[in-house]
Amino acid sequence: MPLGPVDVYVIAFPGNQFSGEIVPAVLEQVENGNIRVLDVLFVMKDAEGELAVLEIEDLDADGAAFVELDIISPGALNEEDAEEIADSIPANTSALVIAYENTWMEGLIGAFARAGALPIDHVRIPATVVNAVVGE
Repeated sequence: MPLGPVDVYVIAFPGNQFSGEIVPAVLEQVENGNIRVLDVLFVMKDAEGELAVLEIEDLDADGAAFVELDIISPGALNEEDAEEIADSIPANTSALVIAYENTWMEGLIGAFARAGALPIDHVRIPATVVNAVVGE
């Protein structure tokens, strides 16, 4: 099955603080058919800067909410990705890395193919930048 466009988000949690709001929001997008989760990876640095990496299958009861996600390509995010992300987060910070397919694009991708069109670039502007520009 060909995939549509894939986004990878890296979300930092300073102080390793988690509110529990992300999984329900992701599940809502999956249930609405907007996205399909390819993989999830957790990168954590303790106060001394020691690195720990957890893949979805490594989670225990503390990460149970993420186990609810239907991961279609476990292992797509790997140690190399974790090391790259670890370089960009400070000590005492965790990062959630989530790769997902934009299934809402399937119809448009199909139209491109039927028209013989070939997308050559894609730019995503982060919501924080958009909101700062439009004054929200």
